[in-house]
Parts: sequence; C-alpha cells; structure tokens
Amino acid sequence: MIKQSGPCKCKKEKDEEKYARLSQFIEEYKDREGSLIQILHIAQGIFGYLPLELQKFISQKLNIPLSEVSGVVTFHSFFSTKPRGENTIRVCLGTACYVRGGKKIVDKLKEILDIGIGDTTTDGKFTLEVMRCIGACGLAPAITINDKVFKQVNPDKLQSIIEKYY
Repeated sequence: MIKQSGPCKCKKEKDEEKYARLSQFIEEYKDREGSLIQILHIAQGIFGYLPLELQKFISQKLNIPLSEVSGVVTFHSFFSTKPRGENTIRVCLGTACYVRGGKKIVDKLKEILDIGIGDTTTDGKFTLEVMRCIGACGLAPAITINDKVFKQVNPDKLQSIIEKYY
C-alpha cells in the first residue's frame, strides 16, 4: 500500500502521465477481489486526492458503478475528495481526548489556521481533520501531524507546535 498524506512530491507529472500510471496499477489489480481500496490508495498517492472525475475514471476502468467507488471514498476517512495540505493535522476526539479538552484543541486550531474541519489553509500548508481515536488514550489529549503523535496537548502549545512545520 502506498502511504502518502499529500500530493506526490516527485517530478511534476502531467495529468495524462498520472492517469497512464494509474491505468497500469488498475490493470494489475482489477481482477483481484477487494482491490478497490488498494486502487483508491494508489490513486490518492498519485493525485493527492480523489476528485469526482478521478472516481469516474476508476469506475469505468474497473467496470463498476460510480456509486460503489464514491461510497468507498466517502465512507473511509483516509480518502479525501479535496486537495490536502502539505501537513495533515488530526485531532483525536475519542472519549479520553474529548474529556480532557479535545474540543478546545479543535477550536483553537480552527482559530489559528483560519479553517474548518476538513479544510486546507489557503497557503496549502495544513489540512485539519478529526479522528475518533488514535490509540494514545493515556497521552490525552493528543493530536497527530503527518502521523507524528503530540501528547498532552493544550491550546497554549498549539502555536509553537504548528510553527515547526513552516
């Protein structure tokens, strides 16, 4: 599985080249049962997100309904239909994190970044998301930035944490 939180940082490819590369992966995986999620991961790794036109392309190549592709994309939180920022901030809102101030962290990040949940800053640096649990309950409240866990975060620490990513 390709793990990538943003668009490909390799040489700038034209869309035709990206679609050609994706077509090769689809040909390789299309006859394998349950391959849709794998193909969507690959597509997001190549394009950085999964816009509707890309979902249509995948549905046509796999000969499955667009509704099936879109259903999987919208069901799983790790897929995005909008361009993502260079850095993805995820705030845990599982029970322990929520009780220990997770909502205040979300509110402060929305204020600092001037974006809502699921949005990306205008400079393309950050995308803000929430998660139900990151498995760090003893460290609550916790956030991740690009999969790095920050423990026992409070709203006053957020500005200094974010500044490390500029």
